Amino acid sequence: MKKIKQALDIVTFNARALISFEFVFKLLSLMIFTPLFVNGFNFIMRITGFRYLTIENILSFIINPITLIMLVVLILFMTLYAMFDIATIIIILDASYQKKKIKATDAVQISLNKCKKIFSLKNIPLAFLVLFLIPFLNIGVSSNFISTIKIPEFIMDFILKNQTLLWTFAIIMVCLAILLLRWLYSLHYFVIEGVTFKEARKKSVNLSSKNHLKDLFTLAFIQLGIIIIYLLFVMLGILIIILFNKLFGNIILLKSITSTIIWIFIALSVIFVTLLATPISYASISVLFYFHKLKNKEKIIPIEINTDESTRKINARLKKIFVGVGIFGFILAIAFTYGIYQGKYNLNIEYVRTLEVTAHRGASVYYPENTMSAFIGAKELGADWVELDVQQTKDGKIIVMHDTNLKRTTGFNENTWEVNYDEIKNLDAGSHLNEKFKDEKIPLFDDVVRWAKENNMKLNVELKPTGHEQDFEAQVVDIIKKYNYQSNCVITSQIYSVLENVKKYDDSIETVYVMSLAYGDITSLDKADHFSIEATSVTEQLVSRVHKEGKQIYVWTVNTEENIKKMIDLKVDNIITDNISLAKDTIYSSKTSNIINEYVKVVENLF
Repeated sequence: MKKIKQALDIVTFNARALISFEFVFKLLSLMIFTPLFVNGFNFIMRITGFRYLTIENILSFIINPITLIMLVVLILFMTLYAMFDIATIIIILDASYQKKKIKATDAVQISLNKCKKIFSLKNIPLAFLVLFLIPFLNIGVSSNFISTIKIPEFIMDFILKNQTLLWTFAIIMVCLAILLLRWLYSLHYFVIEGVTFKEARKKSVNLSSKNHLKDLFTLAFIQLGIIIIYLLFVMLGILIIILFNKLFGNIILLKSITSTIIWIFIALSVIFVTLLATPISYASISVLFYFHKLKNKEKIIPIEINTDESTRKINARLKKIFVGVGIFGFILAIAFTYGIYQGKYNLNIEYVRTLEVTAHRGASVYYPENTMSAFIGAKELGADWVELDVQQTKDGKIIVMHDTNLKRTTGFNENTWEVNYDEIKNLDAGSHLNEKFKDEKIPLFDDVVRWAKENNMKLNVELKPTGHEQDFEAQVVDIIKKYNYQSNCVITSQIYSVLENVKKYDDSIETVYVMSLAYGDITSLDKADHFSIEATSVTEQLVSRVHKEGKQIYVWTVNTEENIKKMIDLKVDNIITDNISLAKDTIYSSKTSNIINEYVKVVENLF
């Protein structure tokens, strides 16, 4: 207990410097380096010609020389960034041990000078120590976060059935743990005393001699405490969210986004607890470091902290940068976290990619189909995409309408190709669902694309030709290009020649072939970038074959929990549904393990 108290003391002595540095650093990590890694990985896939990664082609992707080189560069860069984090924490903790106040800006300056030495050839192996050390020292946080991710069953089955692999993995982990315990104080020697990595290793081995088990139990106890804090923090937050939802449970929108809020809260909880977990982990090592040095009568060499005029000026500038980056980073970090849940940062990997949800004709259960209110409602309910149908009027306007005849939705018994837009623009397109929607009109496709861009909503645009059109495909493409929205739209059709015309006009537009029945080698249809298949025709073999060709599978129309779960198991990419809330909640439940559901159940049972 004495060592734990000492660890807390050196954390709290310069708590302001630690928290301000870790806050900015973690936000920078989330704001810059997480998107950098995701986008960097997508870039590697693009230049190596892999549009989609599956079990069948993952090996050939990994052994590609370009992949190997770029992944090593990415990982090494991020490891060096982590090294800077650790070095700065050690410097602040050393100042606390000396009972000296230090500013975060001072610590950053010293850390940058210390980290320069890692680029020396003899010190480069230190980066790999950091790479292996991080998971062990952050297990209290990382283990809980990892446990929220559902591992594919085929991987778990393979691991559990292969005892040799299981024992090999266990032995490797034990050996690594022993090695890391021997080298545990290498970073402290490197940062505080400025010795080479080789000398730091030797000194660490001598210092930790005969103390391996004691050090291991001390660190394990600290990590256990972090796990308990994390669990209590998350459960308290979920309790508040559940109570809020019960108070306002009559509001449909709040019901639909409760699970989204819980997911975001858990992700932000990991960030918050990590702010504390990393300093506490290294504080415990620092206490052991100083304790063993005193016990061995080894001289403690403190880090010099300069406070001259030039340093103060640099610190003032760094402080302004810290504040600015902190505010900017906080906003972007929340946006990126939400983007992860919404699937905006999906990697095209079969067992990593998040299943996306498309609102069939908008939120057509609650609002009149193919109207602006249906599209706005789809966004509010959390849909990733909006599916809509377009046709051409007699005077060449592109309107949003499913039926070729206007009677079902407007009461006007005319065909779309027989009327001009002026004749239908004021028709009531909402009363057929409910009288309160009597002011809904048939929207122009141009208006929908403009709204979609303003609201960052992706569009699945199905072309419904009647045989009376002129330059139909070209007009639709031109409207999308007018708003420079090609990257967020796909053009779909049940008529393959329509896709051929689209590709002939502009090959860069992504196309989707809508099929009621999929039989044979559909991937030979090269004008279709992806395929939209009726749910009963989707099989595991079909999904695997399409994914192997780097293409995606959209499935329609999936409205029951049973069918949604089936599509999740089949690893499809996108489901088109009338029940957006059910789809989002089911996907949320599937991509998290039972631990989150257990959190919610425990909280509900207790209160």
